[in-house]
Amino acid sequence: MSEAALLEQMDVSRETLERLTAYESVIRKWNPRINLVSRNSLEQLRTRHILDSVQVFRCLDKPQGLWVDIGSGGGFPGIVVAILAADEAPDLRVTLIESDQRKSAFLRAAARECGVPVKVISQRIEQAEPQQADVLSARALADLSLLMEFSERHLKPDGTALFPKGASWKKEVDNSRQHWRFEAEPITSLTEPDAVVLKLRGIARV
Repeated sequence: MSEAALLEQMDVSRETLERLTAYESVIRKWNPRINLVSRNSLEQLRTRHILDSVQVFRCLDKPQGLWVDIGSGGGFPGIVVAILAADEAPDLRVTLIESDQRKSAFLRAAARECGVPVKVISQRIEQAEPQQADVLSARALADLSLLMEFSERHLKPDGTALFPKGASWKKEVDNSRQHWRFEAEPITSLTEPDAVVLKLRGIARV
């Protein structure tokens, strides 16, 4: 995808695109050492990973308060959220939780290279201090039922969870309803027609 086409599809400023390009460079630099993304998907970094993360941010109109991304790994969507927020939601605070020390080091380096403020917590999600997040996100991390447990720990009662899910998302929702109450709005993915971003509110145990 050309830079012009990418800019149009993402609907971001030139400054934001420059930050995203810087982020892409950091990933390519670090990836041979700590395998942030698979070698195959590295060739589709912008469309498969960055655009996929942009659409998570776009699920909310002007997010505010604290956004916590759990199991951040290579920074999808957490670093991308921080990059977009720098231009579009400057008061939004972004925290990333990642237990792998090498990936935590990468996340801090990426934030510095892109000039965006993030807090990185190098602990397991279930051991980190409860965050009281306004928004909680996780990409390719766990089954929805486990994500509900993480939400119970880290998300405010009136907060919003954003979880990208693949083609089996309906089954995950049905299974989760056995133990959890929640409102679910599936938002069709821009990158995979059968996938969605699940926008969840009112998460509570049955």
